[in-house]
Amino acid sequence: MIEVIDVHKRYYTDHGKGPWVLRGVNFTIPAGCSVGLVGGNGAGKSTLLRIIGGVDYPSQGVVRRHCNVSWPMGFGGGLQGSMTGRQNTKFVARIHGMGHDLPRILQQVQDFAEIGSAFEQPIKTYSSGMKSRLQFALSLAFDFDVYISDEVTATGDRAFKDKAVHAFKDKVGKASLIMVSHSEKTLQAFCQAGVWLHQGKAQWFDQIDDALQAYRDSIPTRTP
Repeated sequence: MIEVIDVHKRYYTDHGKGPWVLRGVNFTIPAGCSVGLVGGNGAGKSTLLRIIGGVDYPSQGVVRRHCNVSWPMGFGGGLQGSMTGRQNTKFVARIHGMGHDLPRILQQVQDFAEIGSAFEQPIKTYSSGMKSRLQFALSLAFDFDVYISDEVTATGDRAFKDKAVHAFKDKVGKASLIMVSHSEKTLQAFCQAGVWLHQGKAQWFDQIDDALQAYRDSIPTRTP
């Protein structure tokens, strides 16, 4: 179970306080429930995903994780730029207490990421897509209760996208997902429930289709 309690978020710029991205967001994700975050561009979906994944922090409020949650797949941060893909993988494995299983993890990450000789090169030489592939492969190498995905099925070529989709399907029944995707079909395929984000607020829906409909209804109708 994950509790999101009165979460507010704003960023600071050179000009001072920015506008509120999230304002008083509250909901609880039950254990075993896969959830899609729905909303327009700038609604705060990725921000909320990073906060749930622990790579960003709320300005106010708290997130309580009563389970083992992955970092956001597709999130390019968290990798040390001067270290190689292999070195980063070893570092992450040791942080998670999996140093004893390094050979399996290294092979699995290298095979899944499909970045070839770049695995032996510093992360700072990677493209954003290569970083996303490595982060995705790293996430899959560990057994989390909840996997967090930010548009990861849009990363890479068709073959890699298909592999990412199959990897998610393999996790169904063993773990749950919290995901952001601009593809309604992807959300409908993997998520039972939905959270609609609009003007800094969030509304929980037990059915993903209801969350998607709320988002569609919020889009202004264009007149000829």
